Amino acid sequence: MTSASGITWLVAVTAIILMLAYKRQPLLIWTVTFAGALTVASVFSLFAPDPLIILWLLFWMFLLTFQVLPIRRNLLSRPLLALFRKIMPEISETEEEALLAGTSWWEAELFSGQPHWETITSLPSPELSAEEQRFLDGPVEELCTMLDEWQIVRDNNYDLPGEVWAFLKNKGFFGMIIPKRYGGLEFSALAHSAVIVKLASKSLTAAVTAMVPNSLGPGQLLLRYGTDKQKKYYLPRLANGTEVPCFALTSSVAGSDAAAMLDQGVVCRQDFAGKKDVLGIRLTWDKRYITLAPVATIMGLAFKMYDPERLLGNKEELGITVALVPTNLPGVEVGKRHIPLDQAFQNGPTRGQDVFIPLENVIGGQDYVGQGWRMLMECLADGRSISLPALAAGMGKLATRSTGAYAHIRKQFKVSIGMFEGVQEALARIFGYTYAIEAVRLLTAQAVDEGEKSSVVSAIAKYHCTELMRKIVNDAMDVFGGTAICLGPRNLWGRYYEGIPISITVEGANILTRSLIIFGQGVIRCHPYLLAEMKAARNGDTRKGLRDFDRAFWGHVGLVGSNKVRAFLLALTDGQLTRSGFQGRTKKYTGQIVRMSAALALVADAALLVLGGRLKRQESLTARLGDILSQLYIASAVIKRFQEQGRPEADTALLDWICQDALFKAQDQLAGFLNNFPNRLLAWGLKCLLFPTGKRYLPPDDRLGGKVVNCFLEPTETRERLTAGIFISGEADDGLNRIELAFQKQVAIADIENKARAGLKDLGLKVANDLELMEQALAEKILSPKEVQKLREAYEATLKALAVDDFLLRN
Repeated sequence: MTSASGITWLVAVTAIILMLAYKRQPLLIWTVTFAGALTVASVFSLFAPDPLIILWLLFWMFLLTFQVLPIRRNLLSRPLLALFRKIMPEISETEEEALLAGTSWWEAELFSGQPHWETITSLPSPELSAEEQRFLDGPVEELCTMLDEWQIVRDNNYDLPGEVWAFLKNKGFFGMIIPKRYGGLEFSALAHSAVIVKLASKSLTAAVTAMVPNSLGPGQLLLRYGTDKQKKYYLPRLANGTEVPCFALTSSVAGSDAAAMLDQGVVCRQDFAGKKDVLGIRLTWDKRYITLAPVATIMGLAFKMYDPERLLGNKEELGITVALVPTNLPGVEVGKRHIPLDQAFQNGPTRGQDVFIPLENVIGGQDYVGQGWRMLMECLADGRSISLPALAAGMGKLATRSTGAYAHIRKQFKVSIGMFEGVQEALARIFGYTYAIEAVRLLTAQAVDEGEKSSVVSAIAKYHCTELMRKIVNDAMDVFGGTAICLGPRNLWGRYYEGIPISITVEGANILTRSLIIFGQGVIRCHPYLLAEMKAARNGDTRKGLRDFDRAFWGHVGLVGSNKVRAFLLALTDGQLTRSGFQGRTKKYTGQIVRMSAALALVADAALLVLGGRLKRQESLTARLGDILSQLYIASAVIKRFQEQGRPEADTALLDWICQDALFKAQDQLAGFLNNFPNRLLAWGLKCLLFPTGKRYLPPDDRLGGKVVNCFLEPTETRERLTAGIFISGEADDGLNRIELAFQKQVAIADIENKARAGLKDLGLKVANDLELMEQALAEKILSPKEVQKLREAYEATLKALAVDDFLLRN
């Protein structure tokens, strides 16, 4: 043997090992490959006989131990299963139902470390039907003209006018998700989302009022689980507004912990509605924060159900159940209001004491008694996926259009404030985050229309869209300055600013969504093997449990090994080894997403290995891992949106800004996770694997932010694309229209103004303000009277746009 030949063999084998691990080849391929490598070494005598014998012995030990399944199961998997059962985290019944609800989708690909991009690229481009577009251009547009948020709050006692309520009911706004055979509009999730986007750009009150009946509520639950009798009776009434629904989930003492709710129903018999000895439920509840409760005629109610007399079977505790409760029944308390941060949408507590309903009022009938939490988890995905991202998109689009225009027309020191770098930082965030929200909204709605019911994706969409919306509105307030803090009919942002914190509490508080749900559910629901391992460990059938555990566990081991290699090689090559099918700029970013996906998969398994059941109590760690997953989802959505729109060159600055922002945040959270990981030796090893050349991602720089801002300070196609779908009124007193009109007029007179300033400068004349500019330019005949008139019209339009309200307040 020559040393060169031996080294060559070792290098080749190492390269083959890395390739097999990177490609995730099955165990049989590994076995055949090693057998071939050893055969080559033996035939060509690359090593001395003793080392070769040792290598062959190790190979046969490996073959017998891992390829002969009975030996592997009894020798290795059985004791590992016993250990796994000891360290496996306890999961409550409600946690298990939440974990098993719905589907897993693109988030599972991101968790795998090797995402297959066709999962999202195969989705059709978002497109409304002709009927849906007519509804947006007709009834939705007309409704927006009827809305004035200031009047709703100040002049109409915190309520929509009667004619608006009638319009919402008559035009089918409460029945967008209900099929036509029941009198509804049968719109897609995309259309439902588009309606809320437009309404949110005009009125939060109207948007919330329209979205609640179409998201989590009786309509959604009835569609999926209702009996034929329930559907035939209630769905037409919900569709035409005869019934106004609400859904009462949040208990006054339990909050987000549904398992701790005190609201209960006891199975009993009682006379009801003229009938004797009716089998039913006696309900007592105390709920709060229930939107539409003060005006609802039919309530979906979640409660714990008990059967002390065993009227339904041999169990006393039947579990969380959902039922329909007409609000005119004796014992139901209605009519009071919460005022959430001075917003006018109907919201309030609901209470009931010994309210009797027939058993047939359980949604889905007796078969669904005790199934309420699973039903809610599956339906909750729709509300989180559609309504709240749409609300955020509407406000983001409004901010994009209005702040870009305002930053153009508002001047300081004779320069548009949009030219100041400090203002541009805020503007870049507004425009970039709005693009991100819109991309997430569209991708998530498309997934729902394709039948996906992902609780993890819906949690990502809900949390990050509402949090980005909060940042957008705060930045918009900064840009508008004094005009945004003086409440009145002219104020475009005051009401939105007041209402921003509300969305972070809806359908799960954002803190809990981030720290418990996104990763907590995601790692179990989306991991390729973990849920299978947990099911196998809990399987009472020892033989089947062992067989299932053996298959899942060794698949898991192979996955970890592969992700170690993938994460290291992708970090070392800056993601260049990936193949996604994308071209140009998007190819670079898809490579980075795959790299971070492999890193996420690896550290998630490290956390599970070290912390086990303690992981769910390490909320700061799980929140960081959830943030990594979320940022990868956001970047994926943005890339898909950019591709669908034909990769417009004018939008590349937006693509770059958002992807760089998302990757930097993912990297930052990964570093934060490693810095706080309790096993410091393992954390150091992971850091060497994941950052072999240091941290490569940087946040968007000032130059890129400036490019983004320049897309919106002028009337550009990028501006029109991103703000499409909001309500733009032609009314002179409309807040957005005043700004838009001034913007258009200032853009139109830019050449005239430049001509005047240049002419006066040539004459050595200085002017203090725009009025002097017009007077001097006319006097010196630099401008014609017609040109000065255009300047004057732009000036007056700008004054109207910048005006704020004042009031005579009396004691």
